[in-house]
Amino acid sequence: MERLGIDTSVIGMGCWQIGSDWGEVAEEKAMDTLRVAADAGVTFFDTADVYGDGRSEKLVGKFRKERGGDIFVATKMGRRANPHVAAEYNGDNFRAWNDRSRENLGMDTLDLVQLHCPPTEVFTTQATYDTLDEMVDEGRFRAYGVSVERVEEALAAIERPNVASVQIILNAFRLKPLEEVLPAAVEAGVGIIARVPLASGLLSGRYDKDTEFDPSDHRSFNRHGEAFDKGETFSGVPYDVGIEAAREFSSIAPDGVTPAQFALRWIVDTPGVSVVIPGARNPEQARGNAAAGSIAATTAEQRDAVAKLYDERIREHVHANW
Repeated sequence: MERLGIDTSVIGMGCWQIGSDWGEVAEEKAMDTLRVAADAGVTFFDTADVYGDGRSEKLVGKFRKERGGDIFVATKMGRRANPHVAAEYNGDNFRAWNDRSRENLGMDTLDLVQLHCPPTEVFTTQATYDTLDEMVDEGRFRAYGVSVERVEEALAAIERPNVASVQIILNAFRLKPLEEVLPAAVEAGVGIIARVPLASGLLSGRYDKDTEFDPSDHRSFNRHGEAFDKGETFSGVPYDVGIEAAREFSSIAPDGVTPAQFALRWIVDTPGVSVVIPGARNPEQARGNAAAGSIAATTAEQRDAVAKLYDERIREHVHANW
């Protein structure tokens, strides 16, 4: 990440799962998951102030204190107030949210703070970036970035000189960012953090039409955007469509590599990606995810097969929406 001035593991860990909305994860299992990820070489951990109403940040903060300073922590702010009202994204709220995150994480100066999928208007408002610049000068965080839903939001942020990173949904079932966002980020030196890399688990190939998810899991309650943007759940792909496409995707993965690892390696090999942040609910998932960074690179034939699958199965359901 050129603007951020750091090197991190290409496979990070998303910490939404250990906070909330993915079914219950006991604290000791969450801590063990963080430990195993780090032992496997993960140095980049992404959280947010709303994951479990601060639970995820507190767990990551506890882990960072235990582990030492080689852990890079990215958090997010902006969805504690009404996330759909642009006026809520102001200096007073930014500072209040930041104070809470610093307390949760046990850090005076945060490594990276990202605006958490605010209304599109926020990305084009000069006051947004003026305030964030002031907060860097105040020593509240070293750098800032944005987390977006739509490509136009990413492109607006990339134009700003001090935006260090853009977090965006990117996976084999969400290819639109490859067209403009990643080339623009490369040119500007902005880091790309790829989230929802397994399409909420679809690309693992472990689910079928009869799979039932815990009622507290967003894959139960947000399939149609009932709680937040539906693109965050299964990348916005209708579940039955995704199940069939995931079966075909699994057949593209090479021998000895799980579909999930192949999905992550595909992202790692995509030009412009700085780090990919799969979540994990247990140590086994964390270990398997981290291993994807060291498997053989994807071939041109494999990438062509993924593109063909997207065009034939997925494009009509997602490409125009985000």
